Amino acid sequence: MGSILHRFQWLLLFMLTISVNVYAFKIPRLGAWRRSKERDLQISSSSSSNLSDDLKTYYYTQRLDHFNYRPDSYHTFQQRYVINFKYWGGAKSNAPIFAFFGAEGPLDDDVSVVGFPRDNAPQFRALIVFIEHRYYGKSIPFGSREEAMRNATTRGYFNSAQAIADYAAVLLHIKKTLSAQNSPIIVMGGSYGGMLASWFRLKYPHIALGALASSAPILYFNGIAPQAGYYYIVTKDFKETSETCYQTISKSWSEIDRVAKKPNGLSILSKRFKTCKKLNKSFELKDYLDSLYTDAAQYDFPSVNSVKVICSAIDAAAKKTDILGQIFEGVVAFMRHSSCYDMNYFNRPTETYIGWRWQTCSEMVMPIGHERNDSMFPPAPFNMKKFVHECSSLYGVLPQPHWVTTYYGGYDLKLILHRFASNIIFSNGLRDPYSSGGVLENISNSVVAVTTVNAKDPEWLVRQRKEEVKIMKGWITEYEADLIAFSKQSKAPTPKKG
Repeated sequence: MGSILHRFQWLLLFMLTISVNVYAFKIPRLGAWRRSKERDLQISSSSSSNLSDDLKTYYYTQRLDHFNYRPDSYHTFQQRYVINFKYWGGAKSNAPIFAFFGAEGPLDDDVSVVGFPRDNAPQFRALIVFIEHRYYGKSIPFGSREEAMRNATTRGYFNSAQAIADYAAVLLHIKKTLSAQNSPIIVMGGSYGGMLASWFRLKYPHIALGALASSAPILYFNGIAPQAGYYYIVTKDFKETSETCYQTISKSWSEIDRVAKKPNGLSILSKRFKTCKKLNKSFELKDYLDSLYTDAAQYDFPSVNSVKVICSAIDAAAKKTDILGQIFEGVVAFMRHSSCYDMNYFNRPTETYIGWRWQTCSEMVMPIGHERNDSMFPPAPFNMKKFVHECSSLYGVLPQPHWVTTYYGGYDLKLILHRFASNIIFSNGLRDPYSSGGVLENISNSVVAVTTVNAKDPEWLVRQRKEEVKIMKGWITEYEADLIAFSKQSKAPTPKKG
């Protein structure tokens, strides 16, 4: 009976999550990889087979709660991590360790797609480690995801502070197991994982020599970055790609509302956009299009050019159809031909969606909204009171919008980084909407920002990576010099007292 009840509660949570997100002000997920049909298939196939003979999977018996000493704090779960030994120079040579931090999803996709550690490990002779974030993939406390997300008590251990403490424990375990005490560790991550990497360097400088934080919007909290920054850059990406495309999208929202008010207007919209289910509100279509455009801009990889794909289709259809027809052609170009289009596609209750919804409703409160000025989206400012109410209704706990800035640094973060931080690279592509909350200028000689102004240049990422490698080599050179100097001091004879 209990098992049936738990499954019902789990199903109810799924349904509530969908309904709340559709009618709330959403915070776009930070994940480094776009959620698409092709990507979903790649994840599922990679999860069920060995990705490479060079990779070995391990499980670390991780403590549930690093910050409490009640008996239940000592409960454990198995945390997955993957090591690539292929390029490592070994412990005797003090060869470095590249540790890539998992974010809001299984680590399988990171292992198969992330190129920086693999591409640069040979010249560093580095060991590569991928560590999965708790509550994602196979690193699930309480025996199952259903149990782990069942109530406020079990979800309470699901936060960033626990996650980076996990990473610290795993990395120290690896160094001890491999007798690699003098191998410097450089931590890395993208988006949310990049935030974790930068925060890890601040909280655990004795473990990580440095951090590479890619697309990490650590300033998008507590009103530090402008609320409309994310959507401003999405708009800018589309406008720079095609002025006419931008204008068409801008006009489409009022056109959707106009048609929706007609007799059978929702049926007309459902037919024109080939929705899998009849629309109940025009907002369902607008929310879908909002997610589609932001998804295209956030994951606009040079090899895909998603924004250009959408705009080319919208512009090409201008001579043969009206505004709604043009917008639909953009949908087809991005989502590909289908018998129908699921308006809830971007709100499907995947583990990433459910996990990130909890994280944003607890501590990752990034106030992102639309503003009227120079935006292709209709006005929709972030409403904190409504957000708090809906998160409270969904999870039974209140969000803590000020905790991230309290724990990791707030309004004076740049001053804090200048005074106390070192060896952090903040890497951003300026077409990424989340770069609006990123560190875009050098803080000090060793806390540096690597960005690109001309994002249309196909070689921009290559140049950024070369600059990052150069900086990291400097860290390691300085570390090796310090290691030698301290080794000589420890061997020097102690002067005799008078």
